Amino acid sequence: MNFALILAGGLGTRMGSTQKPKQFLNLGNKPILIHTIEKFSILNEFEKIIVLTPKEWISYTKDLLSDYNFNNVVVIEGGELRISTVNKGMEYILDNYDDDDHIVVTHDAVRPFVSHRIIKENIQCAKDYGACDTVIHATDTIVESKNNEDITDIPVRDYMYQGQTPQSFRLDKLKFFYDNLDEDEKALLSDACKLFVLNNERVHLVEGDVSNIKITHPYDLKVANFILEEYND
Repeated sequence: MNFALILAGGLGTRMGSTQKPKQFLNLGNKPILIHTIEKFSILNEFEKIIVLTPKEWISYTKDLLSDYNFNNVVVIEGGELRISTVNKGMEYILDNYDDDDHIVVTHDAVRPFVSHRIIKENIQCAKDYGACDTVIHATDTIVESKNNEDITDIPVRDYMYQGQTPQSFRLDKLKFFYDNLDEDEKALLSDACKLFVLNNERVHLVEGDVSNIKITHPYDLKVANFILEEYND
């Protein structure tokens, strides 16, 4: 079975002085989170859509979702870190569904413009390869600085990509790799795909889209509203 993990655990500190996390801010006439869930709920591929949110925002999220006709969405508590939030989603699946032969599609709650094409390709690639990441070619030169003061490397741009989401995996493999990390490693790991890379496992690339933006800063929300207006025209 296929499961979507909507990662809504961030508090949105880079969005500025808002009274609620960025995933609950309005994009057009409804919250960003609702736009994102709708992209997944309209597809028949998912057994369940699991929204992972901070403990103090669970009731708020449930009340918000009750205003919409979602019939396969559940809200649970996320973790302190991104990777631990993904693990919470996996544990929910393993506690409520038989075996571990499942596909998990993990997606940022604040990427509301993900396309159905991208989602479906993620599912298929996770089945075929075990793991995949949604990316777009880097258009700017990438500069590395290990001390945050001086350039230490400028990689060849032809080989550079910008990561987006979804990131999708076979649950059994992802859970196995996660459970074999020690606590220090879990604290340092910021990307689930890196688990596969560290274990010399293939991570297939799915072509993303420049419109699949992550709404992080106030400017991003302005851009997102412009994109939404273009979609609605």
